[in-house]
Amino acid sequence: MLDISIIRCLSDNYSYLIRDNATNLVGVVDPSEFNPVNLEISKTYKKLDFILNTHHHHDHVGGNIDLKKKYNSKVICSSYDEGRIPGLDIKKSDGDQFSLGETEFKIMHIPGHTLGHIAFYSQKNKVIFTGDTLFSLGCGRIFEGTFEQMFKSLEKIKSLPKNTMMYCGHEYTKNNGQFCTSIDEENRKLQNRIKNADDKIKNNLPTIPITLGEELETNIFLRCEDKKIKNKLKMNNASKLEVFTKLRNLKDQF
Repeated sequence: MLDISIIRCLSDNYSYLIRDNATNLVGVVDPSEFNPVNLEISKTYKKLDFILNTHHHHDHVGGNIDLKKKYNSKVICSSYDEGRIPGLDIKKSDGDQFSLGETEFKIMHIPGHTLGHIAFYSQKNKVIFTGDTLFSLGCGRIFEGTFEQMFKSLEKIKSLPKNTMMYCGHEYTKNNGQFCTSIDEENRKLQNRIKNADDKIKNNLPTIPITLGEELETNIFLRCEDKKIKNKLKMNNASKLEVFTKLRNLKDQF
């Protein structure tokens, strides 16, 4: 089994301290900065064996070097990001495996936000760390890749079991929910999710993780075939990729 602790970093980032129960091996996913991650480690496991990076942006790798120096950790990252990840030790490509003790992660290459972006997916533990590709009620901006790459990456994630728990890189649920509602205003499940998110935020709680099944019902970026969404956009005869492109452009202006 895998223990997961959510660590707040910077203004709205999330890093994740993870531990394999069977072997006591410890990792951190996307350490944005040293201090909050180090503080959590000092309270819990007193060690850090691995640093897992989903992509090269500084708000996901900013703590790499200092954490590696203090704990002699190994940095695991995308082979597609070689030369852009501080402290790189082990490169992984699409379909590769990474073992944190008895916890097996499959590497999923999910470009769009960046060209080298990867996710870490554990089928046994039913968890995926999506970085800045899939957010709660949203998806990442397209900086280096194409709309088609991002769309295909989201389709790849959609194919996973619905009970997979999704851990993303930022607390964007409230803003994302407002955009989803502007397009999908009659969706009761979406309305309930937004209310639940508001309650959590008021109580200073994270709005994640969330199941992939709930995302499939409420995240409009995962529902580009939905007739109501296509009708709202006046794109009834458009392809799913065309609908996704329109939604992403609208979100960039929201």
